[in-house]
Amino acid sequence: METSIRVISKEKDSITFEMVKYDNTILRPVVEELLKDEQVAEAKYFIKHPIIDNPQIYVKVKTGKPQAAVKRSINKLRKTYENMAADLVKEKKKIEEKR
Repeated sequence: METSIRVISKEKDSITFEMVKYDNTILRPVVEELLKDEQVAEAKYFIKHPIIDNPQIYVKVKTGKPQAAVKRSINKLRKTYENMAADLVKEKKKIEEKR
């Protein structure tokens, strides 16, 4: 399954993008990370129809470019999940060594 992100609309202070073939479970962490950003005024996700439509994320910023806020948030999530994966590998090794 090939995933992609498609821009639906872009204004000076906002962007709406569609997450093509992404699992819906990624939406909440992305929006939560966006809302932690002091430059973000609003972030939300929505799905018009759960079977035939792809989920969309809307981001409005107070300052800066909305696409920059999205990139920052995704990079933070990537680091978080990379660290989590590394921690899980370490814990697995510890468990296997105890056997």
